Amino acid sequence: MTHYENAMPDAVYPATCDDVCASMTSNLAGDKLNERFIVQRADTEDLPAILAIYNQSIAGKQATANLAPVTCEERQDWFDEHLNSATRPIYVVKTLSNAGSTSKSSARTASSIAAWGSFSDLYARPAYHISTEISIYLHKDYHAQGLGSLLARWMLTQAPSLGIRNVIALIFAHNQPSLGLFRKLGFEQWGYMPKVCDMDGFIADVLMLGKAVKSNDDVG
Repeated sequence: MTHYENAMPDAVYPATCDDVCASMTSNLAGDKLNERFIVQRADTEDLPAILAIYNQSIAGKQATANLAPVTCEERQDWFDEHLNSATRPIYVVKTLSNAGSTSKSSARTASSIAAWGSFSDLYARPAYHISTEISIYLHKDYHAQGLGSLLARWMLTQAPSLGIRNVIALIFAHNQPSLGLFRKLGFEQWGYMPKVCDMDGFIADVLMLGKAVKSNDDVG
């Protein structure tokens, strides 16, 4: 399941140095989502795979307001902004595969990217630094397998250490799978924008769903 368009950040406003450094160190190596997937911060070589997944979502007109595929050149600045930000990361989910085995154990290594997610500035004004937009996109081969929920839940646990108090999802009103997912995660409707997107064939409404995240204990 894929979700909504990810806005390009214009500025970042870090949490405390200790919190940010701890978060970055924790995620460089990666965390296991389950026995199949590992999640970690995006690296410099990940942009082509990230955009390949993003471009898969365009034709369905449910997950993004872009109407044509985007190129690495068009999104390089956006990608670099995230890579260089301590508090607005892009995360990639990689599949785990056997790298080798012995009679007693089997080593597992991360391989292809199955999904990605990001936190972006909701608005560029400094006072909005406590609020962020979340975006999640899955490779078409991993739809309807629970991966979107796994990644979203994991990202919500990271939000407090990034100085984030509010997580916002902007979702097309006709994207019922994404609306259902985020409502199950405790998001509530914070806004409704009727007829704001011309999707080249129909006019779409956009819902703003939000969730306050004050500590890891608040994530359900």
